[in-house]
Amino acid sequence: MFTGLIDDVGIVENAHDSAAGREVRVRCSYDDLSGGESIALNGACLTVREHGSGWFSAAAAGPTLERTTIAAWRAGDRVNLERALRLGDRLGGHIVQGHVDGVGVVESVAAAGDAVLVDVRVPHDVAELTVLHGSVTVDGVSLTVNALPAPDVVQLSLIEYTRGHTTLGALQPGARVHLEADLVGRYVQRLTAPWLALER
Repeated sequence: MFTGLIDDVGIVENAHDSAAGREVRVRCSYDDLSGGESIALNGACLTVREHGSGWFSAAAAGPTLERTTIAAWRAGDRVNLERALRLGDRLGGHIVQGHVDGVGVVESVAAAGDAVLVDVRVPHDVAELTVLHGSVTVDGVSLTVNALPAPDVVQLSLIEYTRGHTTLGALQPGARVHLEADLVGRYVQRLTAPWLALER
């Protein structure tokens, strides 16, 4: 479990196919990782395979590759990193599982005073779980939905701190981003589905 508050921005050193799937080695600031621990890379929860001071490797298997952009990662790419939540930590973002629901595409990026507004076209099943001023995870970052300007479009407002401490400050139209819908919305949808079906 994660919070969507980024610990570090890592740099992909290399990416290749292996028996474990698509394996990536990432340079980072961590020097106390443990083999087998969970870490979110752009919001996708992966397992640390090997590690050393300032680096680790992880692998994404078939189902993860189908739902993420990891297959396209190359050396030099920057990725948002977050280590798993520990009991007693502050929950400053929102409850994030590290299970990517789909990939969105940035439609526009526009300055608005001291913020930057980013419109992202999201898969319909993610849009159904998204509410105004609710939470959504974008490339691992916990964000508040600023507006819903069109069907299947979510608008985000990025403050200066977020732009400077995550990869989101470099977003441009056409960029593909990992999305995780709010966990609460997912359960509400599941619990209400039988009742909504009766009304049809």
